[in-house]
Amino acid sequence: MWKRKLTISRTRASRRHSLAPAEKTEVLSEDLLQVEKRLELVKQVSHSTHKKLTACLQGQQGVEVDKKSVRSPSKKLPLTTLAQCMVEGSAVLGDDSLLGKMLKLCGDTQDKLAQELITFELTIERDVVEPLYDLAEVEIPNIQKQRKHLAKLVLDMDSARTRYFQSTKSSGLSSNIQPTGAKADHLREEMEEAANRMEICRDQLSADMYNFVAKEIDYASYFQTMIEAQAEYHRKSLELLQSVLPQIKAQQESWVEKPCYGKPLEDHLALSGRDIAFPIEACVTMLLECGMQEEGLFRIAPSASKLKKLKASLDCGVLDVQEYSADPHAIAGALKSYLRELPEPLMTLDLYNDWIQASNIQDQDKRLQALLGACEKLPPANGNNFK
Repeated sequence: MWKRKLTISRTRASRRHSLAPAEKTEVLSEDLLQVEKRLELVKQVSHSTHKKLTACLQGQQGVEVDKKSVRSPSKKLPLTTLAQCMVEGSAVLGDDSLLGKMLKLCGDTQDKLAQELITFELTIERDVVEPLYDLAEVEIPNIQKQRKHLAKLVLDMDSARTRYFQSTKSSGLSSNIQPTGAKADHLREEMEEAANRMEICRDQLSADMYNFVAKEIDYASYFQTMIEAQAEYHRKSLELLQSVLPQIKAQQESWVEKPCYGKPLEDHLALSGRDIAFPIEACVTMLLECGMQEEGLFRIAPSASKLKKLKASLDCGVLDVQEYSADPHAIAGALKSYLRELPEPLMTLDLYNDWIQASNIQDQDKRLQALLGACEKLPPANGNNFK
């Protein structure tokens, strides 16, 4: 932390001291030399932070980042482009498709997020980026420029004083006796004017340097503003996302055309409003009509391409019975695949021991009763589909 020091400012030298020989004049006092070092460090840090922060702003992509204000109205945020693409895609697919509805809803959400991001970046640019630029490229350089000007005035004053005392020596007078004459008066006036200009510049520079030290809390507040703006942006974005999520879930849940393979039995039945899973009902019905006399049913593997096509047809709820009636092995394979891909077996994991114990009973009647007892323990959805 910068520690302030109370220093006694130099008073302007009296004419008697101005006329006395002196050593080379110091440009800055010790405490101001410390401020000068601080100036250069703050300038470097501010310039680097400004450059990196500007590069983080999405609205600045492809724009020269060394300029003070780099926002270009013609630049589009990536989120804006994404939102436009989604909305256009939803128009192509139409509102009668789930994907079209999702694209429209998410596209509108991305557009709102983009607006929040634009507001956030404008705030950051106005309250952080531009002040940092002014600090690094205007305020501190002006002080440093004034510092160089003071150094020149000090040299001018020392030169004028040297000329004056050289004229004193050449006249053969004692250093305590002021020379007289037009030339001496001119040299003395020149020296006093140079000293006056130097003191005015030094006073102004000292005031600017001390003001810089006093305003460090203002410079630090830029970063507090940045964090506050980020917090506000993320809070609003989160509220926006949380408000749209229920709508997205409602659209998903209301859509009845959902895959059934690999999905929990209860979910499929609830979404489709059925008591019997569509693949089980369709496959069993077709097998009863055309497959009961087929040799090797459920044993002979069907054509892989035919099985894949049938499963896809069952998944989307579109099935051409006539096409598959001549291939009962594909129908049996689709039924086996559905039962195999259920997240939980149709006969449930909880009743595994019951099924094993029942199958190990030697007496046929008792085994049948045990199997029926296990069936009665099945959940209603599983029991209906098992029967």
